[in-house]
Amino acid sequence: EVFPEAKYQRCTVHFYRNVFSVTPRSKVKLVAKMLKAIHAQESKKAAREKAKAVVEQLRSMKLKEAAKKVEDGIEETLTYCDFPSEHWTRIRTNNVIERLNREIRRRTRVVGSFPDGNSALMLVCARLRHVAGTQWGNKKYMNMKHLEAALEDASIAG
Repeated sequence: EVFPEAKYQRCTVHFYRNVFSVTPRSKVKLVAKMLKAIHAQESKKAAREKAKAVVEQLRSMKLKEAAKKVEDGIEETLTYCDFPSEHWTRIRTNNVIERLNREIRRRTRVVGSFPDGNSALMLVCARLRHVAGTQWGNKKYMNMKHLEAALEDASIAG
């Protein structure tokens, strides 16, 4: 609604964990290799084909729930393929957001309990301002030149 053309990328790590939640412990390592093989493909088309093969393999292993989770959720994990390949490893996971959440959690745990929601919000906002103003907040996460070139190529072709 606010960003109608924004794309949704589901974190691959969380997707894997959801699949593992319905996988017997004895087969988690094998299933992990299968899932990683999907995301190791060099194109979205190849990843989709590999995902179909993995779903069939899971069904043949009598892991129907895992196969269903892969089948239903794989497309959300492949959004990163729409971006330049140089950005794939950065877009695939929520590492940056989770690092920020850990920093906020670390600060709020020290306080223990807050008198009201506003005081908690003020602490979180102060922490976010601090992070934004430090070297960690200014660190370049991705080289946007690759994306700019891809957008330029798309506008020329379109």
